[in-house]
Amino acid sequence: MPFIQILFILLALIVVILLGVFFYFLKVWVRAWMSGAYTSLLNLLGMKLRNVAPTLIVDARIRAVKAGIDLSPDQLEAHYLAGGDIINVVQALIAADKANIELTFQRAAAIDLAGRDVYDAVRTSVNPKVIDCPDPAKGIPMLDAVARDGIRLLIKARVTVRANLARLVGGATEETIIARVGQGIVSAIGSSTTYKDVLENPDHISRKVLNSGLDAQTAFEIVSIDIADVSVAGVSGTREVANVGALLETERAEADKKMRQAEAEGRRAMAAAAEQEMRARIQEMQAKVVEAQAEIPMAIAAAMKAGKLGVMDYLRMQNVMADTSMRESLAEGEDPTES
Repeated sequence: MPFIQILFILLALIVVILLGVFFYFLKVWVRAWMSGAYTSLLNLLGMKLRNVAPTLIVDARIRAVKAGIDLSPDQLEAHYLAGGDIINVVQALIAADKANIELTFQRAAAIDLAGRDVYDAVRTSVNPKVIDCPDPAKGIPMLDAVARDGIRLLIKARVTVRANLARLVGGATEETIIARVGQGIVSAIGSSTTYKDVLENPDHISRKVLNSGLDAQTAFEIVSIDIADVSVAGVSGTREVANVGALLETERAEADKKMRQAEAEGRRAMAAAAEQEMRARIQEMQAKVVEAQAEIPMAIAAAMKAGKLGVMDYLRMQNVMADTSMRESLAEGEDPTES
């Protein structure tokens, strides 16, 4: 008799547990069943045991089924356990299906797990987005480019892009598009013969940049590049230099002038040093002359002692020297205009 009572109690507990589980999942189970996305109670219980929100899985599957997309609970549960946003993925699949864009659940899940907003990517693929180049948020209002004639231009462009779902995983972001387009515009203007060509035909710049394939290895496809504004720098009363070429030529000429002045100063210093050197040599030669002149009386005395020079010879030599000195004095005092 006690055994039957224990068995009855166990059966009652089992019934109570089953009824509790049934009524706990009743609302979710009925909603899934009535929506055509049937999910068994055991599957719902397994989700709860695996720490998965059954309501979230059922809601996502109901959206997919109502849109005509067949997704199994296991797919949604696996993506949820991987840390993905299943609602966002399902919305992206529905939007792509309505827009006739080929997008599988595996690719949408990979895009979502890569940290990209897959639903926003689908919307961007359907409705292209406009990106300003350069990005005003970085404090750069205009691109700065210089034509071949040296005139500096300020450019602002708008890039229309469409998301490329095939390259969304691993593709470069908007910043790469902005950098590439800016580089292409600066290069195209730099190859222009004169700034007037850019002002007259700005679409030529945009076509040249667009044909460069700047969207390679990016998550976007460039639809169009439009020149929103182009102007010559320095024409609005600012201190910005408009003719960069002329400024560079002026600075180069000023630098050449300073270099030539330095070279001339060097040559002048060398000439002054050479002059001082020649004066020193002259003083040296004059010292030698004075030294030689000091030896003359000694030579005369030696000649007189040896009998090779008489007194009369010495006096005649003195007379000649005096006469020569007088003539030199008269010549120095003579007026040149009299001759």
